[in-house]
Amino acid sequence: MRLSSGLEGQRVLVTAASRGIGFASARAFLEEGARVVINSSSSDRLSGAVKRLRELGDVYGVVANLEDRDDIDHLVREAVGYLGGLDSFVYVTGSPKPGVFLEQGYGDWEAAARLLVVSPAYLARRVAEVMVQGSAKGRMVFLASVAIREPIPTLALSNVCRIAIAGLVRTLARELGPSGIRVNGVLPGYIKTERVDEVLGDAAKRRGIILEQALRELEAEIPLGRIGTPEELARTVLFLGSDLSAYVSGALIPVDGALLRSVG
Repeated sequence: MRLSSGLEGQRVLVTAASRGIGFASARAFLEEGARVVINSSSSDRLSGAVKRLRELGDVYGVVANLEDRDDIDHLVREAVGYLGGLDSFVYVTGSPKPGVFLEQGYGDWEAAARLLVVSPAYLARRVAEVMVQGSAKGRMVFLASVAIREPIPTLALSNVCRIAIAGLVRTLARELGPSGIRVNGVLPGYIKTERVDEVLGDAAKRRGIILEQALRELEAEIPLGRIGTPEELARTVLFLGSDLSAYVSGALIPVDGALLRSVG
């Protein structure tokens, strides 16, 4: 039997998709025939991304800050307006600044919690309401990080706050399952994005080494011997956001080149 993603004509919302992981994910869905709404907080980056993706299919852009409740409401309304409903939802977001625990103040923790805890939970509710009302057998995919399994030394804010995604995935998988909605998460390792460049730059500065040395040392820790690409990660997002994973829900899948040492 030939495998099919079942995405032809499906309605997909991908956040933070003007570049990096979000952009690669949106492109993967478009290549499978889906109709896609992408989001960014930058109108310039968003218009550029839409222009590049439009060659692949039906794509629309919505400017919204994922830390703002009104913007989240606007994003969901616009996405439903463009697509007529939602079948798949991919949550990608930015990251709080790097740094060790004692470098972070009250404002840093408050901002990180708003970005990595409140934002995905509220947006998930709005998307779930649309899917349930439309009787869609929907799929939600949340991007987190391997840091929720093994904390990364200089990413205290992410180590603590991104763990909320694991709780959200497991909670929603059970609560929304009876409505036919599947919810899963992806735990990226080191993927070639601006965020990884920032993390490597911070690590190099702290240790007094050049960026290239920091990269070589990191890749030596990864069993596959290299950092991944957004396109490689997007294939897992596509799997979870399509019929290819029809009986997978509540999972948190690392995409890290075997970097994690822990079991489970």
